[in-house]
Amino acid sequence: MLDTLDAAAVRRWCASGLVALKRHQGEIDQLNVYPVPDGDTGTNLVLTLTSAQQALAMDLDTLPDSGPTAHGHALRLMAQGALLGARGNSGVILSQILRGFADEVAVVPAVHGRELAAALRSGAAAAYTAVARPVEGTLLTVVAAAAAAAERADSDDLPAVARVAARAAAEALARTPEQLPALARAGVVDAGGRGFCVLLDALVEVLTGESTAGPAPAPRSARPAATVARETGSNEYAYEVQFLLDARAEAVTGMRRALDALGDSLVVVGDGREPEGTWNVHVHVNDVGAAVEAGVAAGRPYRISVTRFADQPEPPPSPVVDGRAAVVVATGGGIAELFAAEGATVVPGNPSTGELLDAIRSTGAARVVVLPNDANTEAVAGTAAREAHRYGIKVSVVPTRSPVQALAALAVRDGDRRFEDDLIAMAEAAGACRYAEVCHASREALTMAGPCRPGDVLALVEGEVHLIGTDLTDTCAAVVDRMLGGGGEMVTLLAGVDAPAGLTDAVRAHVARRWPFVEVHAYPGGQPFYPLLVGIE
Repeated sequence: MLDTLDAAAVRRWCASGLVALKRHQGEIDQLNVYPVPDGDTGTNLVLTLTSAQQALAMDLDTLPDSGPTAHGHALRLMAQGALLGARGNSGVILSQILRGFADEVAVVPAVHGRELAAALRSGAAAAYTAVARPVEGTLLTVVAAAAAAAERADSDDLPAVARVAARAAAEALARTPEQLPALARAGVVDAGGRGFCVLLDALVEVLTGESTAGPAPAPRSARPAATVARETGSNEYAYEVQFLLDARAEAVTGMRRALDALGDSLVVVGDGREPEGTWNVHVHVNDVGAAVEAGVAAGRPYRISVTRFADQPEPPPSPVVDGRAAVVVATGGGIAELFAAEGATVVPGNPSTGELLDAIRSTGAARVVVLPNDANTEAVAGTAAREAHRYGIKVSVVPTRSPVQALAALAVRDGDRRFEDDLIAMAEAAGACRYAEVCHASREALTMAGPCRPGDVLALVEGEVHLIGTDLTDTCAAVVDRMLGGGGEMVTLLAGVDAPAGLTDAVRAHVARRWPFVEVHAYPGGQPFYPLLVGIE
């Protein structure tokens, strides 16, 4: 039994947690509400914690002369490694949980039960602030429940508090289907929450020396769904305000309240340094002056950027302009070649924060646009963009969900335009490009188009199943017909690595017969899982 969490215990926790996540990786990957073969939360969490362990292994003994304790330094290394290696939404959120955990106990002499409770609460708070619009029934709910239970224990007994937190997390995980209808219909618990429970169980094992039985995921129902809720910011605010801020944490708390009352899409993420850290602040408001004044009241704001969502006269030029570049995430050799031909820096699919940051810095440009081409990678891209600000690079993320949208965005780039105007044009082009994916179902599910069985051909439009078929070519042609029925002048086809020979030729011929005035472009994409990706402009 350990009565305190020292640096050696932190190292063992990270290593044990990584082993446990690898053991449950496939199980967590399967906790997926979509009947397509690309659930990867378990894999992303493993890669995120692998980066954390590497940071500990390389730097654990380099304790600063002043500042954090040995255990605090270890936890901060673990959190920083997780941040730079974070993959997917759950990986980004986990990195923020670890950052909040480290911030809370970095300078306390010893971590006992009450300190663990405070660290969990700090981690939960950091996780919630990292998400623009938090949704309950997710990893956020699970970590919040663990923190609340640890606080209620009100004890200095570290192993006892850890057990209470792990048990509460497991109970909260079991309730996630009650909070998210998509989970209930799919008959699964939240994948990210399941991964966090595995990490808490690993902590209990390190502290007690006793093996724990992790919470079993809820059994699959016979009627899983293929939809999840989507979130967007409000359009009632006219300006986006961003700035870096040097301030103390207590001052930032007050600023966050002031900005929350002014607008929405509020994100405030710090670097964890004490007593004064650097914070990246983002908010949508109508009163720009009040937003900046809130920053002035909290500390020293700088690199202030204001963007009006409507067209505006040219603002004063930036003092330093050193070119611009595009960084694009690509899964598939053919897709990567298409992006490279457009002058973009290409990053392989499912990158870590550190890999994206390296790609951004390698461009040598002062202004960079990132096209993530995937919902999970969008969260990683946002974190990399915030990190890039520390190097004086302005990074904006155009939230593309498919390579065909990125191709549309790159096609309208114009280096003679103001960077902000170019971003708007790229975002509009990407948004105007409707996309579809055709794949084979990996399991039984009840989709928006009806029930499917393993091996059925699924056509997903904008992420939702619209057609279910048995013949790949016929289903591809049918989904193109359905999309062109809503209008369109150009079709882009990207053939996957497993696409049968002649698939794009057959679809092209079909379009020529049915839609003679529509232009068709077909390329070998080389993407896995999806024999065909379709874009309609």
